[in-house]
Amino acid sequence: MVSRRTCPDFVNAADVDLSGSRPVLELPCGLTEDSSITFVGVPDEHSRSFQIHLLGSGVLRYDVNFSKQSIVQNTWTERSGWGEEVRCPCHGSFKNYIVVDELPLCNEQTSRITLDDFPFLKGSPFTATLWFGLEGFHMTVNGRHETSFPYREVKNDSTKSLQKLEPWLVSAVKVSGGLKLLSASATRLPVPDENHSSLAIEEKLKAPSLSGTRITLLVGVFSTGNNFKRRMALRRSWMQYEAVRSGEVAVRFLIGLHTNEQVNLEMWREAKAYGDIQFMPFVDYYGLLSLKTVALCILGTKVIPAKYIMKTDDDAFVRIDELLLSLKDKPSSALLYGLISFDSSPDREKGSKWYIRKEEWPLDSYPPWAHGPGYIITQDIAKFVVKGHLERDLRLFKLEDVAIGIWIQQYNQTVKRVKYMNDKRFHNSGCKPNYILVHYQTPRLLLCLWEKLQKESQSVCCE
Repeated sequence: MVSRRTCPDFVNAADVDLSGSRPVLELPCGLTEDSSITFVGVPDEHSRSFQIHLLGSGVLRYDVNFSKQSIVQNTWTERSGWGEEVRCPCHGSFKNYIVVDELPLCNEQTSRITLDDFPFLKGSPFTATLWFGLEGFHMTVNGRHETSFPYREVKNDSTKSLQKLEPWLVSAVKVSGGLKLLSASATRLPVPDENHSSLAIEEKLKAPSLSGTRITLLVGVFSTGNNFKRRMALRRSWMQYEAVRSGEVAVRFLIGLHTNEQVNLEMWREAKAYGDIQFMPFVDYYGLLSLKTVALCILGTKVIPAKYIMKTDDDAFVRIDELLLSLKDKPSSALLYGLISFDSSPDREKGSKWYIRKEEWPLDSYPPWAHGPGYIITQDIAKFVVKGHLERDLRLFKLEDVAIGIWIQQYNQTVKRVKYMNDKRFHNSGCKPNYILVHYQTPRLLLCLWEKLQKESQSVCCE
């Protein structure tokens, strides 16, 4: 059963026949962070295993093996084949120490390999929920966290870039093997605002006209296709600052195309309705984030020229008033402003989200860079980036915040001495009072932070 929306907020199925090849659930607009899929089933008494497959660009295979009392998580793509499997229990592997969204790969009790601790039991019903975090997939069985699996990266042959196998790439769910599946449901699916095609859109949510306006700050918000709810939360919260409504500050969402045609159609409707989306001429991949940074520099120098250019994410809350006040005493050229890392080195741990091979960065340290949830550069630096891009002289790097640091170091060495201005009020993880920017905020928290600012006139956190 699917709701009538083109991008439904839930789908479900009951008494599912697993004998055919059809998916259990169709997900027309994919999944997003905080989406979840719940299965209620009974493993067959005579079965050796059953599998859960997330289908799309080849995203996840979750294999429950009774004969070996193990759970195996892996990815498969047509281009790259099978990836490196993660097996629970890990048997003393270094993977025991890897965490995903602050959760271990394998539950400690599951790793004891006793019949009582194994989460699935032949002939016994279970309820399992597969949910999607910022860094990976997580499985909860009968209320207990059992396994986690980081989003994998695979090489995309057409772009020669790394594609991150994230939930928005999932288009269907399939279950196979010895399992009686009583029901399956997917909830918290990405849903566009129902008013996109309506004439009743509040005028205050539309991007204001910028004609004849001198723009102090352009804010480029990195977003992905089906993050509809996040974008609406920003439009209803910090994008309502007077400086934004008056045109002194311009805000634009930078979004690549989606692999799903329906999501692209919904994005196009959203762009026409609100006038604040800048489409990128490529499908959104993790390895192409640096190209979004280049696009933001082009936008801030050639399309919407601004004195300062800021990059942020669609799960960040920005105190525009406090930011403008802080910029008043900052240099108007050769500036990098934000939470700056002056002494960092490449992560060589293969299991890490930020793993960098020697071939990608051979040096033992990075140049100074500002954390990606929010940083500001001046227009002269943006022009330098655009020039380097046009002359094919720009080194692309998959960690976009480090990439801008690399480019700024080149500017510092060849053009003008850069002022690196660190501000600890930019919080790259969570919320702390008296902030300029906070990161990892859900749509509910974004709206809560705005409400608190309106009522209490001070930057306090909601959680």
